[in-house]
Amino acid sequence: MRVAIGLGMTGNENWDEVSTYVQEAEKLGVEYLWTAEAWGHDAVTPLGYMAAKTSKIKLGAGIMQAVGRTPANTAMTAMTLQSLSGGRFIMGLGASGPQVVEGWHGVPYKKPIQRIREVIEIVRIISRGDKLAYDGQIFHLPLPGGEGKSIRSGAPPCPPIPVYLATLSPVSLALTGEVADGWIGTSFIPEHAEDVFFQHIRKGAQKAGRSMSELDLQAGGVVSFGDDLEKMLPRRKPGLAFTLGAMGSKEHNFYNAAFQRAGYEEEARAIQRKWIEGDRQTAASMVPDEMVIKTNLLGTDAMVRERMQAYKAAGVTTLRFDPDGRSLQERLDTLGRAINLAKDL
Repeated sequence: MRVAIGLGMTGNENWDEVSTYVQEAEKLGVEYLWTAEAWGHDAVTPLGYMAAKTSKIKLGAGIMQAVGRTPANTAMTAMTLQSLSGGRFIMGLGASGPQVVEGWHGVPYKKPIQRIREVIEIVRIISRGDKLAYDGQIFHLPLPGGEGKSIRSGAPPCPPIPVYLATLSPVSLALTGEVADGWIGTSFIPEHAEDVFFQHIRKGAQKAGRSMSELDLQAGGVVSFGDDLEKMLPRRKPGLAFTLGAMGSKEHNFYNAAFQRAGYEEEARAIQRKWIEGDRQTAASMVPDEMVIKTNLLGTDAMVRERMQAYKAAGVTTLRFDPDGRSLQERLDTLGRAINLAKDL
């Protein structure tokens, strides 16, 4: 089983420590590194730094907000990172949500799935060295009626850049199966993978005449080892409450909706209400123990391995680990332990 990690910059801007973590993870056999992008650090700049610090690990933007850059700028960024890293860059894209798109970027949240489709198509035109001429529902290039002309990139053409999508809704999941090379999973419960996620990805793949085996399906969670599972659960609940309550508006929270489709409709709605009301402590306390257990890899070696097997049985092809630990060494120790358990899956 392949293994991926996230950069984990939240609350930690010690870049030397972070780069050491990534370098050691590469030595341990981790194959993918993902960065995040919300309303803090961008997803791509750190990858340029990590490209200089590593030699083998694949460098994924997980994710670039499709609305945050013009398609041409997205292509320029992707081609630069692909060249800089020696072909190790993965272009991860996502639609984000209306609170970020309209509140942070000031762009109407309209046709987000169509926007992702068109961004991918335009990036592929540019990166293979063709002149940019495109007439979509959202983007029209060159701009009609203006002085622009069809331009070819001044950078050399490059091999196809892998595209991974972080998608949650049925329609966006279908787009993933149709056009992407991989999927970055969140709000993921292996026992509900088929009904909530994979049936929709499969539908899109079939539409394009593709097989599910052509996609790398990545998902995972926090990895933490211990003998007393009950004591490990409370630490994980605030993060899930944030996802259910804050990652989107009252009308559009795609993470919340995914958990609802997995059978937690009442719980997800109630936690969101408490969060929106400002009672975050109660919201966290309402997160079911089962939800924490099923979305992470917690407990003894045997318990963690059992959860890994559940991910594999669901169809996940790459496990993404977020190793627990208060220090760099503790995180690396946890990561190494998890990798050893995943080696023969």
